[in-house]
Amino acid sequence: VQLTWMDAKVGDWVVTPRIGKPVEIQALWVNALHAGGARSTKWRELEQKARASFAARFFNPLNGGLYVVDVDHVAGTFDSKIRPNQILAVGGLPLALVEGTAARRIVDLVEERLLTPLGLRSLAPDDPDYRSHYGGDAWQRDSAYHQGTVWPWLIGPFVEAWLRTRANPSASMEEARERFLAPLMSHLLTAGIGHVSEIADADAPHTPRGCPFQAWSLAELIRIDKALGTASCPINGIESCSS
Repeated sequence: VQLTWMDAKVGDWVVTPRIGKPVEIQALWVNALHAGGARSTKWRELEQKARASFAARFFNPLNGGLYVVDVDHVAGTFDSKIRPNQILAVGGLPLALVEGTAARRIVDLVEERLLTPLGLRSLAPDDPDYRSHYGGDAWQRDSAYHQGTVWPWLIGPFVEAWLRTRANPSASMEEARERFLAPLMSHLLTAGIGHVSEIADADAPHTPRGCPFQAWSLAELIRIDKALGTASCPINGIESCSS
């Protein structure tokens, strides 16, 4: 069963199957080809072929975003749910697969439908599969894990994508700090002290859930904090930017 990082499975039920070509895996693959292209003409040629194929198959004309899976075992079928996976084609990796106006549309869509103070929702609220709360027994928790639940680690790729689509990224850094990092800095004081939680409820007040000391969540906050040059905000202490 092809799952990727959206790997919730209850018995034989795969909650979010990723059979086919998931958008973020294609972004990783093209980045790998680009890196290899520095030493190999063949890899450069493969990169150009992969980029052309991506451009031809992943753009969703209905909402301006990207399909999250090209379901290649069913010809002409795509997963068109609005999920944060598409942001990895614009930010979070050295090479952006989408630039310019198309990238701005993706970022605007993700910001409008998925952004919360603690990260990105894993599914848009108007989707019939959306789950607003993470709790209950194992079946209930796993059925909500990637069906709306907020993932703080995605704030790093989102902020990078947001800055890449501004006319003047350097001038927009302060706005990014205030809008996107300050809420997570405040969160350092609310769950696992000095750390960032694994997940949070999809609906306000976005109660932290899962592991309160999640390495990948904290790592992305540290990474993007350094990228923005926020030297005055101790990450792994008891102070925060908003204090």
